[in-house]
Amino acid sequence: MKVSYQWLNEYLPLAKNGIKPAALAEKLARTSVDINEVSSPKDGLKKVVVGLVKECVPHPNSDHLHVCQVQVSDDETVQIVCGAPNVAAGEKVIVALHGARIGNNVKIKRSKMRGEESNGMLCALQELGVSTSVTPKSDDEGIWILPDDAKVGEPVWPYVGMDDTIIDTDVTPNRGDMLSIYGNVNDLSAIYDLKKNFRQHALASEDGGPASDKVKISVADDKIAPVYKMRVIENVKVADSPLWLKVKLMNSGVRPINNVVDITNYILLKYGQPLHSFDYDKLPSHDINVRHAHEGEKLTTLDDEERVLKANDIVIAAGDTAVALAGTMGGKSTMVDNNTKTVALEAAIFDPVMVRKQARRLDLHSESSMRFERGINPETVETALNEAAYWLTQLANGTVDQGIVVGNQSDYPAKTIQMSTAKVNDTLGTDLSLADLLDIFRRLDFATEKIDDDQFKVVVPARRWDISIPADLNEEIARLYGYDKIPSTLPVMTRTLGGLTDRQRRLRASRHVLEGLGLDQAISYSLTTVAKAKQFMVEPQDVEPMVLSYPMSSDHVATRMNIVSGLLNDIAYNHARNVDNVALYEQGRVFIPAGGERPREEEHVAGAVTGSLYADNWHMKGDQIDFFQLKGIVEQYLKNFAVNGKVEFVADSSRPEMHPGRTANILLDNQQVGFIGEVHPQTAKEYKIPETYVFELNLEALLKADRRDKHYEAISKYPSITRDIALLVDSSVTNADVVNAINEKGGAFLTDVHLFDVYEGSHLPKGKKSLAYTLTYRDQNDTLKEETVNKAFAKVEAHLTDALGAEIR
Repeated sequence: MKVSYQWLNEYLPLAKNGIKPAALAEKLARTSVDINEVSSPKDGLKKVVVGLVKECVPHPNSDHLHVCQVQVSDDETVQIVCGAPNVAAGEKVIVALHGARIGNNVKIKRSKMRGEESNGMLCALQELGVSTSVTPKSDDEGIWILPDDAKVGEPVWPYVGMDDTIIDTDVTPNRGDMLSIYGNVNDLSAIYDLKKNFRQHALASEDGGPASDKVKISVADDKIAPVYKMRVIENVKVADSPLWLKVKLMNSGVRPINNVVDITNYILLKYGQPLHSFDYDKLPSHDINVRHAHEGEKLTTLDDEERVLKANDIVIAAGDTAVALAGTMGGKSTMVDNNTKTVALEAAIFDPVMVRKQARRLDLHSESSMRFERGINPETVETALNEAAYWLTQLANGTVDQGIVVGNQSDYPAKTIQMSTAKVNDTLGTDLSLADLLDIFRRLDFATEKIDDDQFKVVVPARRWDISIPADLNEEIARLYGYDKIPSTLPVMTRTLGGLTDRQRRLRASRHVLEGLGLDQAISYSLTTVAKAKQFMVEPQDVEPMVLSYPMSSDHVATRMNIVSGLLNDIAYNHARNVDNVALYEQGRVFIPAGGERPREEEHVAGAVTGSLYADNWHMKGDQIDFFQLKGIVEQYLKNFAVNGKVEFVADSSRPEMHPGRTANILLDNQQVGFIGEVHPQTAKEYKIPETYVFELNLEALLKADRRDKHYEAISKYPSITRDIALLVDSSVTNADVVNAINEKGGAFLTDVHLFDVYEGSHLPKGKKSLAYTLTYRDQNDTLKEETVNKAFAKVEAHLTDALGAEIR
């Protein structure tokens, strides 16, 4: 919110106490809200004064320019050529003299325009750097005309409000009360312990007929609008607002429109209470109904956009016709214009969640919706409505009808919270007395009741709806006492040795394994599309992912049920930028729907590799990643994870997103814990990536599995003996089958089985293949004898023949 220092100074003796804008902003930043900027509209401007147009005649060589004689001091008159259509003799105007600096750091110089000398410039506010979004519509074409009491030759700033200082605050969602001058005055009064003089204008008279004869109001559901009230003001004369009102609005970032609309915006800024004015005579019915919109109902809002509404939106309807989007924006069909004679003035509190949802869905965020979303002060709803009616009598000559028509009224009682002095000091680390605490709440204007020397009660007014529990009051105490005054102390706690849990240690160590094997860590979004969420599941199942009701984008609508799809997005990003070798892994959680409100969260690890793991060098070319390279990485990962069980890689062709001939499920003791393989070429095309291999493991299953004891084993000082064996087996026999058979009968001294040759083709029977292995034998405690190895090797040959039908070659 843009807060005017001069407006605050009307209600608080800031200048009198030497509190300057910069110091005030710094205090607010340390105590209440963030500060975006502190600035004055006249910063960087100079030599701009009040001028009086003494004479204005047409330019002899132009049909639209005027030659003006402008008095700029008691004893100096200069000639200025001006093209504004509203310049006239006798008007007081803004004059940028020769050498002046105006908006965008433009320097004004003497010049000739169509042969006539010009010694300055007559200015509109836009030329002084005021944004066109806040200058009055009535002044869009032409220069700014100053009031008659402006003194010639004086700097122009006080007459256009540019001598003010604007404090741009960034209000957090819990401090909606600070979106008003009233809220800022209350807070600053407490911060500086200053007496506030907030002026309210009570409605003096109601000279019209009964307002209840003019409108009837019904609210379909108390939740939609807990408070809804309306006044009727007749005989309104729509015109320009006075200068003081225009200046207040412009300095607050609001564009003046006309006196009726400007009054409602003034009240919004002053009290934080949005109001809406309907042209009473344009309402299709005077039976006002606050209700949910009909599905597909249409409404053209004040911005001239047709809105298609949903059943959860809230509308103000006249009869059955929607005339405003409640809490967000009015409808164009009932807007106040120059012909308006009677105004129906609305003040309400709408459900903040519903307002936020409709404003976000329609991308229609307004000053009103911002305040309704954060909360409205129930204490000032009627006060704001009455003051707006007062100003309509003063500035628009309106006649206020008798009474307020109430559609709904809810009670917002003050909250009473019991506090303990000792507890406050223990929490904050302070040594405040009960008297100190009571004084802080006096400054806040919170009523208190002392119970005993330690206990007391605090009555929190409804205007501070963000406070509900003792912790909230602790925060109020801390910020008013001063965060910088709170001593630095260590918390009182039991002595507990810190450290990671066993689960945390294993998960962190497992990441180092993958990094050591050449993969880089990636962190991708936990939200994805529904289609991608359902791909690459460790255990494929027909479930739908958890879907967000209001996603931020179409690419992030559902919680992920796998990690691989996020890594493939990362590979696509790199590939699009000509990075061909990418090796990534990610460890994180996936979210599997389990039938309740919350999904089942599982820790997974996944990897994705494309191109080569190692770059080419002078003596070796980097080979493209293949199934077996990635399988080796996974095997090493599982080995370091120390799972004590039988790990198998079983061919699988059931996953539509994976290559049917280059994919395997990973089993631990016959339980599926992951998968590995090549991404299907069609899926790769959809992701816009080259040939890529991936794996994903369910770490929950690995963490629950039995662990293998890891202990130091000395390298044997005795020599090893090797035997080579070549087998002719059926093509359906896998390497795993052969290795398992060898290990079954290999004996106590067999330490390694290495496949060094595979052959299929000519000179072999159809349906057969040749596999060649090296078997390594070693005794840790003695030198092996030849006959011991031969005996063990013979058992292996016999078992291979019997179990697999192998032919020893």
